[in-house]
Amino acid sequence: MTQRIAVIPGDGIGREVTAEALRALAAVAAVGPELSFAFEEFDWGTERYLAKGEMMPKDALETLASFDAIQLGAVGDPRVPDHVTLWGLLLPIRQGFDLYVNLRPVRLLPGAPTALAGRRPQDIDMLVLRENTEGEYSGKGDFLFPGDPTREMALQTSVFSRVGCERIIRYGFDLARRTGRSLTSVSKGNAMNYSGVFWDRVFMEVAEDYSDVPTQSLLVDAAAMLFVRDPGRFGVVVTSNLYGDVLTDLGAGIAGGMGLAASANIDPTGASPSLFEPVHGSAPDIAGKGVANPMAAIWSAALLLDHLGHGRWAERVLRAISRTIAAGVTTADLGGTASTEEVGRRVALEIEALAE
Repeated sequence: MTQRIAVIPGDGIGREVTAEALRALAAVAAVGPELSFAFEEFDWGTERYLAKGEMMPKDALETLASFDAIQLGAVGDPRVPDHVTLWGLLLPIRQGFDLYVNLRPVRLLPGAPTALAGRRPQDIDMLVLRENTEGEYSGKGDFLFPGDPTREMALQTSVFSRVGCERIIRYGFDLARRTGRSLTSVSKGNAMNYSGVFWDRVFMEVAEDYSDVPTQSLLVDAAAMLFVRDPGRFGVVVTSNLYGDVLTDLGAGIAGGMGLAASANIDPTGASPSLFEPVHGSAPDIAGKGVANPMAAIWSAALLLDHLGHGRWAERVLRAISRTIAAGVTTADLGGTASTEEVGRRVALEIEALAE
């Protein structure tokens, strides 16, 4: 069976790193007789916005709905405000397809550098789940009295629904149970006296159904400190949209940098195609120079493989990334001199070698 993958390279370095993610998937298909992919590329992004006033066409979701998964490169360009590009493409897909699980592994691969002295791969290996459709990024709010020097204000409304909180927390418990890990809930219930208290209460209620899963609840500031001081205490982490966004960038900082930060935006029901992307952004300052690290994009392709039921091949791609790092074939952010394409080609060769 051929699985159809929608490809949106997007902006900046997106096209460069996406090409290497597709190269990795092609390498997997070449040595895995049970795998076959058909890629269809869409030129949605800032250039389209500048030409037509829209990041993607109005029927974009209808077009994407027929695919098995979506591979995204990056979104963002200095010519257009970030909120315009983000709300013009990525967030409408997340919310429109109800991709309420944002999964970001914080895992120190063998050979990858870490900012933490003395830490080994077994010391940094967590799965962070971020609620992906509401919370602080619900897009609700307003500007009042715009331009008035004394009364102007902005209202940003966080939306925490019972359905939204419970389903991501329950997903976290199920993932922790399935992988034999603990589950940590992160909120700010002491200061956020409505949303934080509500999140904590829902977490405690759901926990009653999972007495076999070790749990802890942390305030987000304490969690940030412990990510650095004691990352080994974390197995699965579940948190809201904003806190998950911030903590996982910190996680990338202790697990090799943003060039190794991958993510999955998942609809667990399978009703809509899930979306996979590196989270390093479009990096316009290095776009077109061939120096961007493609490993996060390749890792996101591994997450795509795992989601489509090819976990064995997903782990093989991660091993290929590790072997590439160990061989010193890395871009400048990891201390090497290789180009984007050279790294991608080496990872593809390692995938093929691991299959022999």
